[in-house]
Amino acid sequence: MKKKIIISINPEHVVNILSGLKKYEYRTKAAKSDINKIIIYETMPVKKVVAEAEIVKVLEMAPDKLWELTKEKSGISRKYFDTYFYGRSIAYAYEIGKVKVFDKPLDLIDFGIKSAPQSFVYIKSR
Repeated sequence: MKKKIIISINPEHVVNILSGLKKYEYRTKAAKSDINKIIIYETMPVKKVVAEAEIVKVLEMAPDKLWELTKEKSGISRKYFDTYFYGRSIAYAYEIGKVKVFDKPLDLIDFGIKSAPQSFVYIKSR
């Protein structure tokens, strides 16, 4: 059974995901199970769940290789990427497919979550 995760994303990156400029969400850890959707929680100052994105695939490889493969649709600078993955031998990226923006942003409590996830939290399908 496919699962969803909820992740915290800074507003600048949310804007780029929703506009289609950013097709990869980079992470230092990836979910271990078979996930097919990311629920996007936009951090301060919005502090709302704003969208749901399909996951095309999860990439896992050395940071330099991941950058070369994804840089055209990264939505971030190389410097930001290098800083984020500094000292890591493995980097992860969720390749984002279709994005559905919620008509009305939701609260974390609507998903049974009390505080913003540090990396990600599995959630029950809605």
